[in-house]
Amino acid sequence: MTENRWRTSSYSGGGANECVELDRRPERTAIRDSKNPGAGTLLFPDTAFHAFLSALKAGLPSPLR
Repeated sequence: MTENRWRTSSYSGGGANECVELDRRPERTAIRDSKNPGAGTLLFPDTAFHAFLSALKAGLPSPLR
C-alpha cells in the first residue's frame, strides 16, 4: 500500500478553523480535517472530485449531494 502524501488544500481559507488536507492520486482523492486527522478520511473517485471542483469554480451547487 502506498503511503499518503497530505498537503493543505489551496481552497483552505488560511484561518485556524478552515484547514483541509488532500492526498491526490490518479484513481482517487482523500480529504481530511488537518486539525483532527484521526477523525476520518473522505475518499472520492477522481472523476467525482474533478466534477466537484468544476462545480465550485463555476459557482454551482455541489454535484456530490
